[in-house]
Amino acid sequence: MATTVVQKSMIQPVNLIFKFLQSKRRVQIWLFDHKNIIMEGHILGFDEYMNMVLDDAIKVNVKTNTRISLGRILLKGDNVTLVMIMKDSSETKGK
Repeated sequence: MATTVVQKSMIQPVNLIFKFLQSKRRVQIWLFDHKNIIMEGHILGFDEYMNMVLDDAIKVNVKTNTRISLGRILLKGDNVTLVMIMKDSSETKGK
């Protein structure tokens, strides 16, 4: 009987954010103090404190479903709760 060995590896948060930056895909960032606000944009840069420069940033109010275009912004890292790549519109249409 064959056994399969699965090797686990740990990915550092900085490395994952760097992959998001390299892919140039749009990300969604949930904020710590503002539960109803989500930021969307392209990561242009970041530092060891997870401060991020976002381009084409949009502030989304989840409660009112409003979107405000902000352009290029600096988002302080202590506000960041979650960072994830947004699904393409072609991916969401099929579901």
